[in-house]
Amino acid sequence: METEKKGECYSKVLKISSDKKSKEGTYTGHIYLYTGTGGGKTTNALGLALRSVGHKRKVVIIQFLKWWKNTGEYKIRKLLAPYYEIYQFGRKGWHGLSNLGEEDKKLAQKALKFAEKVVKEKKPHLLVLDEVNLALHCKLLDVKEVLALLDKIPKRTDVVITGRFAPKELIDRADFVNEIIDVKHPREMVTTKGIQY
Repeated sequence: METEKKGECYSKVLKISSDKKSKEGTYTGHIYLYTGTGGGKTTNALGLALRSVGHKRKVVIIQFLKWWKNTGEYKIRKLLAPYYEIYQFGRKGWHGLSNLGEEDKKLAQKALKFAEKVVKEKKPHLLVLDEVNLALHCKLLDVKEVLALLDKIPKRTDVVITGRFAPKELIDRADFVNEIIDVKHPREMVTTKGIQY
C-alpha cells in the first residue's frame, strides 16, 4: 500500500514537472542544487548530463577548482560531442582549501565569466556549475555574482549547482535541494577507475 502511494506521488511530481511552462508555452528550466559532505554531488550532476545527452539535449559542464583531466567525465567529451562539453578552471595540483590564493580567485572569476558567455551564445539545455558552492565558501566568488548569472539563464535551460557548503542564498534560489550525507565508507580511500573518477 505504501509503495503504491509513493508511486502515485512520483507520478504526480513527474506530471507537475513536465507541465511547468512559461506564459509563452515553452518549457521553463529548474535549478537543482547538490550539497553536503558526502560523496556523489558531481556524480549526480553527471547522471543528469548523461540523461540529457541521451535525449540529444545540449549539456555544458563548467568545473570550478578542478584541473585533473584523467576523469571519465572529461575523457568522454569527444565521444559525446556535439551534445556534451566540459571545461575546467582549476590550478594544477592538489592544494587544499587553506592554500588557495589570487590565482585560484582569477580562475574562478574566469569560469563565471565563461558561464555567462555560454548561456548567452550556446543556450544549453543543461548547465552544470560543478563545485561553485565550494568556490563561494572559499571566497573566490561573491554569491551576488552567481545569483546575477542565474538571472541571465535562458528559460529553456536547467541548471545544476554542486559542492559542499552551499550558501543559504543559493539554497533559497534553487527549486530542488539535495543534501548528500556520508553514512558509511571504508577506512581506506577507494579510487576505482570509472567509479570515483
